[in-house]
Amino acid sequence: MSNLQKICLSIGYPIKSSKSPSLHNVGYKALGIEDQFIYLRAQVKPENLKMAVEGIKGLGIRGVSVTMPHKQEIMKYLDEVDETAKKIGAVNTVVNDDGKLIGYNTDWVGAVVALEKKTNLKGKKVAVIGAGGASRAIVYGLTKKGAKVKIFNRSIEKGEELAKEFDCGFGEIGEMREIGDYNIIINATSVGMNSDESPIDKELLNKNQIVFDVIYSPKETKLIKEAKEKGAKVVYGYEMLLYQAVEQFKLYTGLEAPVKEMEEFAKNL
Repeated sequence: MSNLQKICLSIGYPIKSSKSPSLHNVGYKALGIEDQFIYLRAQVKPENLKMAVEGIKGLGIRGVSVTMPHKQEIMKYLDEVDETAKKIGAVNTVVNDDGKLIGYNTDWVGAVVALEKKTNLKGKKVAVIGAGGASRAIVYGLTKKGAKVKIFNRSIEKGEELAKEFDCGFGEIGEMREIGDYNIIINATSVGMNSDESPIDKELLNKNQIVFDVIYSPKETKLIKEAKEKGAKVVYGYEMLLYQAVEQFKLYTGLEAPVKEMEEFAKNL
């Protein structure tokens, strides 16, 4: 075994709050392979994305986790994109296979596994707020599992386009009063990340619902706090982060991820 560590990276803009490096490094340590793998992060401005992808090849970076705002744009610079990521229209994972860059999407797995720990998704009415990269992955996973999905988005054009693509419903943000009747509510926007705001009026939440916020920092967003006050079950953003990272871990290392140790760490982010 070469004594050179294989490097994995998170790229995004901004990137400073990404917890992926710590999460993966905890996994390497738990398996005793921290001398073989190291996980770092790099801030990549949108205008430098193409150059960064060339750098991944040039430097022999093994794997790259792709965060906002690059998940859709990066696809055009890769050698291959797997079928699921193509359908989703977003890549959050790049594997460097001897100089060939292959794009995958593990976000949908993260969302589905986190939700299925609480309920069976088949036939459930699900409201998804947002129509960005995370939303695309979540909607793909939900429809694959037989849920009845309706997307709510500020930009009508973007929301309708996504709904048409995945054959589900669309409603404008102003029509959200109806979500009181939904089994599951998912916030796939960044509302609540840097402020004490929620994309949903508290009075629309109730104890029979499952409320999932993709934001993992802060762990207790305003939406999560209010859902708990109403007696709803909640799915934290760190759970999606964890389970998508577990899939990435396999792709980067070829090994099963130490889920227990990674979960222990993710819970306390």
